[in-house]
Amino acid sequence: MSASPPQAVVFDMDGLMFNTEDVYWHVGSEVLRRRGREYTRDLCHAMMGCTPRSAFQTMIQWHTLDDSCEQLARESEEVFIRLLDDYLAPMPGLLDLLAVLETAGIPKAIATSSQPRLVDAVLTRFQMQPRFRFILTADDVVHGKPDPEVYLKAARRFAVLPGEMLVLEDSQNGCRAAAAAGTFTVAVPGEHSRTQDFHVANMVIDSLADPRLYQVLGLEQKRKKAGAG
Repeated sequence: MSASPPQAVVFDMDGLMFNTEDVYWHVGSEVLRRRGREYTRDLCHAMMGCTPRSAFQTMIQWHTLDDSCEQLARESEEVFIRLLDDYLAPMPGLLDLLAVLETAGIPKAIATSSQPRLVDAVLTRFQMQPRFRFILTADDVVHGKPDPEVYLKAARRFAVLPGEMLVLEDSQNGCRAAAAAGTFTVAVPGEHSRTQDFHVANMVIDSLADPRLYQVLGLEQKRKKAGAG
């Protein structure tokens, strides 16, 4: 990214905007409990940031399951949606950041590896869809993260160069995708991804409320005026 502030901001969703990685932990634990298996942190890390098919293929291989990816996906979706009302919450700093970006007129989008049905289930609970220029899901790409396809597609949709776009990601796979696309990549590790490798990121910050993020965005004054962070 040049010395000028970014022309657009792209958010990952799971674990970055919302605590859905916490929800997925409960989902994975329940799905494997039904099969007499354990959902471990190592397996969780291996699946994080991948497309659903890739993630479930990893689960099947990890535990030599007889299920198909489609069977696991259907079951996991049902468990996930059932748990949302009890567990779903925005990540610290999200709502303030969205408000400041909107005040500044910086367009934003979501690029997630999740399926559209799950994305809608999450975003609808907070009426988020109208706040984003567009939303890219697993159905919009051929190659999932860590392939850069989704972020190259986002840059084209924004009509900006990848280097003029700032991407916020919480997973290693997501950061690899964003960095490979040539974007300014900001890692925001969460509880489930803190031990992953983020060396490809331009910055690693503590949360979406981190003042360093607002500095890169050129929005320090607007953050202070809004009382965010």
